[in-house]
Amino acid sequence: MSDLAEFAPAPDTTAATAAAGHETVWRGRRDTGEAGDTRRLFDIVAGPATPRTPGVPVLLGFCCDAGVVRNQGRPGAAAAPREIRRALAGVPAHAIGRLIDGGDIHCEGDALEHAQQRLGQAVAAELAVGAWPLVLGGGHEVAWGTWQGLRMHLDAHGDRGRVLIVNLDAHFDLRGSRPGSSGTPFDQIAADCRHRGLPFDYACLGVSRLANTAALFARAHALGVRHVEDTDMQERHLDARLAELERWVADADHVYLTIDLDVLPAAVMPGVSAPAAYGVPLAVVEAIATLLRDSGKLRVADLAEFNPLHDRDGCGARVAARLCYRLLGG
Repeated sequence: MSDLAEFAPAPDTTAATAAAGHETVWRGRRDTGEAGDTRRLFDIVAGPATPRTPGVPVLLGFCCDAGVVRNQGRPGAAAAPREIRRALAGVPAHAIGRLIDGGDIHCEGDALEHAQQRLGQAVAAELAVGAWPLVLGGGHEVAWGTWQGLRMHLDAHGDRGRVLIVNLDAHFDLRGSRPGSSGTPFDQIAADCRHRGLPFDYACLGVSRLANTAALFARAHALGVRHVEDTDMQERHLDARLAELERWVADADHVYLTIDLDVLPAAVMPGVSAPAAYGVPLAVVEAIATLLRDSGKLRVADLAEFNPLHDRDGCGARVAARLCYRLLGG
């Protein structure tokens, strides 16, 4: 049984990782005596010191509530990486042959900008050795950290190719207030793109008209944001949405996918800072994630806003784990 108690600390983690009891996370049922492949993810996961090979998926946790607190939301997402791992541990491995747990980045108090910078460095380090990082937030402030890491990596290679940002989210997260919060990451990315003379290619899918002011819709329009409201993201719209997304991906060199779990209906994902009364069905979110995974252009992805303090019977953790599993190739 693979167990994080045996692993060396990851370079960008803090001592809090070990203290959090991660040694109890990667474990699960063993089907001893059963014929065939009975491996589960806890059987194949390896620690942060494991050598990377091209394409190997690496989980990075971003344990942070600071952005949600700044945005007047419900704290609790800092505990999400551990609970998502716990839900992943017992899932059958199937086609996933390798998985590395790269450890956690912890935000200490309100030191959000420092934590985002450290996350960016960790993401860039994984990309530099050919690994594929999947970041487990944390509030949606995780996106500004993930973006910094992708940008560091592309800049190191002189790559100014077009990056398509796909955000599955009930909110635009384009607030212009500073300091940054869980509501500002894509405005921060827009500013960064302007500074670098790069296009801001942002598609926000699942936007709720009830969760964004007229000012935010106007801001999205001013920035040229492509968006689809939740009412046009139901299963009956899936074929049209996938065809549209394929066209967008064809025009891009790289894709960054970020999933704010509050895009899902509250009945499916109760454990978030801002539960959705309507939302986008899980089948639609999963189909979009799978399309992007299979595009060959997905460089990094993250999940945000899962809040275990408000989960119900582990339902939200299982949903988050399912989406991770799809992105990992399961």
